[in-house]
Amino acid sequence: MRDRRALVTGSSSGIGRAIALVLAQEGAAVVVHGRDGERAQATADAIVAAGGTAAVVLGDLADEAAATRVAAEATAALGGIDILVNNAGAAYDAGWVGVTAADWRTLYDANVVGAVRLILALTPRMRESTWGRVIQIGSAAGTHPLPVRAAYSAAKAALTNLTVSLAKELAGTGITANTVSPGPTLTEGFREFARTFARHHGLADEAAAIRMLIDGPLASPAARLAVPEEIAALVAFVASPFGASINGANLRIDGGLIPAVN
Repeated sequence: MRDRRALVTGSSSGIGRAIALVLAQEGAAVVVHGRDGERAQATADAIVAAGGTAAVVLGDLADEAAATRVAAEATAALGGIDILVNNAGAAYDAGWVGVTAADWRTLYDANVVGAVRLILALTPRMRESTWGRVIQIGSAAGTHPLPVRAAYSAAKAALTNLTVSLAKELAGTGITANTVSPGPTLTEGFREFARTFARHHGLADEAAAIRMLIDGPLASPAARLAVPEEIAALVAFVASPFGASINGANLRIDGGLIPAVN
């Protein structure tokens, strides 16, 4: 992917950081995005230390003015964006008890509207260059809704849906649109959840909690959690020239967690 330019939103940590690092390893120049300047810069510094090219832009994509600025600054930093990875979002619990419609709106803005803002801002120049990739990071919850994360599940379902519409809209332009939907992934955020789970259930440590989860509610045929680098490798393949015929797809990477035909 030499000479390609990527914007990975929410890439200061977790899956987004892994995607930014792998795209850079494959030759793309990468704009690292986040809301924490120190963490975003750390990702960019890691790319540069490995011989890659990186820039940093900061902003809350749920805010229209900030999203517009992020798109403009990312474009200016690299002279254009060829690959947009919409990874930024929110995933706090918002089930059906003790929440308001405003909570749903907040999650929808964070997970869907922010992505739409960047799609609208960046795809016109992709059309002009007749090449581009738009990749949403969805979730297994998008097709297997969780009652304790009802708003999050609905938002991720919307991302998967709009991706198919976008692929049809961009027919014949050289731009593809796809969703990559991870299952539970061993990020630092998941490790923190496991530590809390261990304390709540009287388990010895984080590893014991993860084992209980894998054997119980998160059981899958793979009998393990994905790691961020695996998600990143799939994103990189879809973003590469080899992914030209992958379009309008929802690519699950969940170890077989979801017991359904996609």
